[in-house]
Amino acid sequence: MDKLLSELVGKLKSAFGERLVSTILYGSATVGDWTERKSDLNVLCVLDRITPAELGKSEPVFRWWREQGQPPPLLLTAEEVSGSADCFAMEFHDMQEHRRVLQGRDVILGLTVEDRFYRAQVEHELRSKQIRLRQKAAELLPDRKRLVRLLTDSISTFCVLGRHALVLSGREPRWKKHEILAALENALGRPFQSFAAILAIRQSGEVPAGGDAIAMLEGYLREADALVDFVNGLASRKL
Repeated sequence: MDKLLSELVGKLKSAFGERLVSTILYGSATVGDWTERKSDLNVLCVLDRITPAELGKSEPVFRWWREQGQPPPLLLTAEEVSGSADCFAMEFHDMQEHRRVLQGRDVILGLTVEDRFYRAQVEHELRSKQIRLRQKAAELLPDRKRLVRLLTDSISTFCVLGRHALVLSGREPRWKKHEILAALENALGRPFQSFAAILAIRQSGEVPAGGDAIAMLEGYLREADALVDFVNGLASRKL
């Protein structure tokens, strides 16, 4: 991981020179929950300006980064970072808690994230992922293997959103996925058995013999619904 990140920073420096303000790692890699070939390396890349010239220089670097199996860096100007905490409340909240400055100055230090924007984004992301899960599952119901793959591919995102739900409710943040599920069970007063079963498959790569993908989906959808309702209910509270 460190070698890959060092190579990325080197390519960014070569591409942008003095226009590169900061490169920051955030997400699972900063909290000890990163797994090679399964977890993403989330990177914020900050420039002093973004014009077609900078976009042209970024293309080969970002294309190389995608070829390493990583998501495109979040590309912003320093001015946009200071003015977009309402739009990227989840991302910046995560960075405030855990980040690693790979290069340049710490643009997150002193940034303010308002709870009302934070909660709204968490609910929006949850509902969007919930709808997308239903749409994709409808297509894959006849194909058990692809359906299970959909569930295991999506569980990480729901765990991340579950962590944000816990923080919004005033509970201690959890970062490891199994700890998030345990905390959600305590907060919502209900089991998250399907979440846990899908997470176990994702981590082991093995589907239990006799496992019923449809039943797993049914439980997964119920638990996702409960999580959405939990975050929606926080709107009536003063955050």
